[in-house]
Amino acid sequence: MTQTLPLPVTFEEFIEWYPNDGVRYELHNGVIIKMAPPTGDHEKVVGFLAEKITIEYVRLGLPYRIPKTAFVKTPAAKSTYSPDVLLLNLDNLGNEPLFQKQSTVTQAASVPLVVEVVSSNWRDDYHLKFADYVRVASRREEMGIPEFWIADYAALGGKRFIGDPKQPTFSVCQLVGDEYQVSKFTGNNLIISPTFSQLNLTAKQVFDAAL
Repeated sequence: MTQTLPLPVTFEEFIEWYPNDGVRYELHNGVIIKMAPPTGDHEKVVGFLAEKITIEYVRLGLPYRIPKTAFVKTPAAKSTYSPDVLLLNLDNLGNEPLFQKQSTVTQAASVPLVVEVVSSNWRDDYHLKFADYVRVASRREEMGIPEFWIADYAALGGKRFIGDPKQPTFSVCQLVGDEYQVSKFTGNNLIISPTFSQLNLTAKQVFDAAL
């Protein structure tokens, strides 16, 4: 945890403070958090998923891109996240007041899909980010991103999320009406994605990317 400004830190203060030191930082409820360096296995899974997603949106001719670095600012919570994979809808970026200068999106229409690959701070992915990215879209304070993937390739999450005994689990959180449904995939289960209905990918293929 890195805290160099009086609490709570605003988004504007966070962006102005953000150092060019090669380290990832996020703003969690007004507190600046220094993210742990990713492991090689973690980055292999991130790269694999980014590649598969890119193949899908190119094949379908969709106006999507995956930026190298960009932030998601939640509407009411004092949080700003840097997802492992952030899929942007180029057609909506003109409506984003913070994107041009600060590479930050605030609207669900700009984010068809967000992906977090679970690491040692797994509680952030299953609790904090799930609440801010998705949860109940009818509440003003929630963003309502249409789809959120959680790739827990090392089975780090709590048993309530990935079962007992724990096993590598791929979770797809899908917006249905104004609430979210979570589907879990393991082993050779084919991942079902509402954004990419023809995605031909199993949970095992994702997890094997770490090997």
